[in-house]
Amino acid sequence: MASTKPTGTKPVNHKPLRKSAARLNAVQALYQMDVAATPLPEILAQFESHWIGREIEGDEIASADVTLFRDIVGGVVQEQRTIDPVLDAALVRGWPLKRIETVLRAVLRAGAYELASRPDVPARVVVAEYVNVAAAFLDREETGMVNAVLDGLAREHRPSEFTG
Repeated sequence: MASTKPTGTKPVNHKPLRKSAARLNAVQALYQMDVAATPLPEILAQFESHWIGREIEGDEIASADVTLFRDIVGGVVQEQRTIDPVLDAALVRGWPLKRIETVLRAVLRAGAYELASRPDVPARVVVAEYVNVAAAFLDREETGMVNAVLDGLAREHRPSEFTG
């Protein structure tokens, strides 16, 4: 039987898509935790059983890297007392983290966590991923703020990745 696979094509690597989906789901989970005060174990169980890799209202939700999802959500919760002052210092004077929109706050916290705690992920990848997540929920101006804040943190905390 002849193969239907076109010659010269490579298998699709879904790993980057799974990591992007994990970041998107993590921001959604952090948002829900912030708005509804949902405890960490409950939010992880909800997302893993009802959201990740499921079809919702006709849209198929991409399968996510659950390990990365758990690391980001749990890491932000565990490190929030360290993350929030860093973000406050990085934000424009007069706009402390507690005054900005909840989704924007979740995006910044997740990005700041990965920059501080995931040296295995290049800083430019972290910034680009969270700019993309922000674009799914926020206006251009807020997406630009995510880019500026996370890029500044990346350059401050991982300068070796930006020299040369």
